[in-house]
Amino acid sequence: MARILALDLGAESGRGVVGALTDAGTLTLEEVHRFPTGGVKLGAHLHWDLPFFMRELHTAIEKAELGGALSSLGVDTWGVDFGLLGPRGELVGLPVHYRDPRTVGMVEKVYEKVPKAAIFARVGIQTMALNTLFQVAALAEQSPGLVEASEKLLFMPDLLHYLLTGTAQVEYAIASTSQMLDATTRHWATETLAPLGLPLHLLGEVVPDGTQYGSFRNIPVIAPGGHDTACAVAAVPAEPGENWAYLSSGTWSLMGLEIPSPILTPEAEAANVTNEGGVLGTIRLLKNIGGLWLVQECRRAYARLGSERSYDQLTRLAGDATPLAALVDPDHPSLYAPDDMPKAIRELCTATGQTPPEGIGATIRCCLDSLGLKYRVTLAMLERLTGRKIDTLHIVGGGSQNRLLNQIAADATGCRVVTGPVEATAIGNILLQARAQGLITGLDELRAIVRASFPVETYQPDPAMTARFAEAAQRAGW
Repeated sequence: MARILALDLGAESGRGVVGALTDAGTLTLEEVHRFPTGGVKLGAHLHWDLPFFMRELHTAIEKAELGGALSSLGVDTWGVDFGLLGPRGELVGLPVHYRDPRTVGMVEKVYEKVPKAAIFARVGIQTMALNTLFQVAALAEQSPGLVEASEKLLFMPDLLHYLLTGTAQVEYAIASTSQMLDATTRHWATETLAPLGLPLHLLGEVVPDGTQYGSFRNIPVIAPGGHDTACAVAAVPAEPGENWAYLSSGTWSLMGLEIPSPILTPEAEAANVTNEGGVLGTIRLLKNIGGLWLVQECRRAYARLGSERSYDQLTRLAGDATPLAALVDPDHPSLYAPDDMPKAIRELCTATGQTPPEGIGATIRCCLDSLGLKYRVTLAMLERLTGRKIDTLHIVGGGSQNRLLNQIAADATGCRVVTGPVEATAIGNILLQARAQGLITGLDELRAIVRASFPVETYQPDPAMTARFAEAAQRAGW
């Protein structure tokens, strides 16, 4: 029985999960290690604590090996962030966190040199200040010494793979998050980016998911699809022929459709969608939405005031609050990294002519209802771009445990919502490694294994609430 280790790092926590493929064609999971991630402020910048990550990955591998030999391991992480290597393969500084303010003003500077439409027509990625493109532009402008000392850029999963194996490669799915990769050719869009004066010499050859990066202590290291969302979408338990969309729910909500080729039209650019690389030749047409970051930051703010509550307690309070009493755009700039999220939400409600939520329950309900409304308008936009009519929304990831948000998603979109598996990212990571080993033939078989192995829950929309969300969207002008 093959034992495969997924090293799955998210913006709030990381974990080591061992998957075992059984003779019955199912997958069993065992979480062997979990650790916090999060940024560390060093001087003027917010960084990722890479030495801590490596210690925790080594611990996860050691714990996994206690249960028996591993046939492979692989790392997935969030997108866009990267580390730099010098001429002798040494690390040049610590990777900077995507929420660091160094990219302030860089979107405008980049688009002054090369128009937004020209870049989108090649790379097909939505404009977000955190994208690698703007991080690299900031690096070139603010830290030319670091650029001069560097020879290679590696995205976070590639960097962790490198530190385990000594092999420096760039995997396609994670590279596609950068806003620097040609969505059609799957090579770097160097001709389009050249006028920006960026250090394009740092960009290495792109390899497909399933590529082996070498080995760590005789364990093959396989890139599963370095981006966590690529792994999560691979593990969506959709039935063949189903008209489905996905929502990877966590710190970020990533909502989209799996399509065979990118959509690079002016309409797609105006909608600010993204065509990220999926696994096994697919494209993930999606929108990044602020997600449960709003709730996480509210929880932190309340804890600082001495009112610490679990996520379940916060959700119960939200369930008792009046629905649709106040709404905010989860992606409003003021909510990106405020010092006090509840205060920022109140101020945004006041600025938009609404009565601000008072109390913990009302504030969390505002967060969840606002996400539901954003899901509604995002799904409608994806349907317009593709000509598809979606009737099932698959929610995977840690956020799928929030039953109130799941029901809100069903009510807001009017879709049947199917939730689970919670550990979709780790499952996708494991099964993609299995596919690279020849144990699985493709996505259809992979998803059949997921359906046979993990339970799901189904939520039906309440037509009355769907109508109320439609009215709210009209009022908000979304």
